[in-house]
Amino acid sequence: MAREPRSGAGGGGDRRDRRDRNAPDDRGDNDIVEKLVHINRVAATVKGGRRFSFAALMIVGDQKGRVGYGHGKAREVPEAIRKATEEAKKSMIRVPLRESRTLHHDGNGRWGAGKVMVRAAPAGTGVIAGGPMRAVLETLGVQDVVGKSTGSSNPYNMVRATFEALKAQSSPRQIAAKRGKKVSDVMGRRADGASAPDAIEG
Repeated sequence: MAREPRSGAGGGGDRRDRRDRNAPDDRGDNDIVEKLVHINRVAATVKGGRRFSFAALMIVGDQKGRVGYGHGKAREVPEAIRKATEEAKKSMIRVPLRESRTLHHDGNGRWGAGKVMVRAAPAGTGVIAGGPMRAVLETLGVQDVVGKSTGSSNPYNMVRATFEALKAQSSPRQIAAKRGKKVSDVMGRRADGASAPDAIEG
């Protein structure tokens, strides 16, 4: 009779089952990579003097083709980073990748005075880019790419310009769907001698 109250232990097993059911969601959150690109102290002049706060620029991504950026401002650095991270997760975009390692084609992006260029690269090239561009491309999951910034070095402009270049990326599947053709037809044109940009534009 002393063993019957062990039904409570079964309840504990149910709690473990509930934790197990929630585990995949936890792992999904852990797959998100966060990178702090820039943090700046800003001051606002108020009646009593100057009030200081911090502005943070964050990049988040799953390194599988999804990436986003966010900006947050608060009186303390951790709070600014938290706000920027939440905004970045809400603004994530999906970028088609070729062979899950590089871009499908070259692209250019511009935002304000920021100008960037990204180029697809063969296997083994690595991520040849610096500063905010490198953070965006690594968080996106690109393994082989060449990037260059020819405009402003302002991190906000560089990040936004990089995202404009990534938004213009198109996969052969998307081009085929837009033209009402098969993927093999689009890829066949490229194999027949048409240049890659000609096969992708349209």
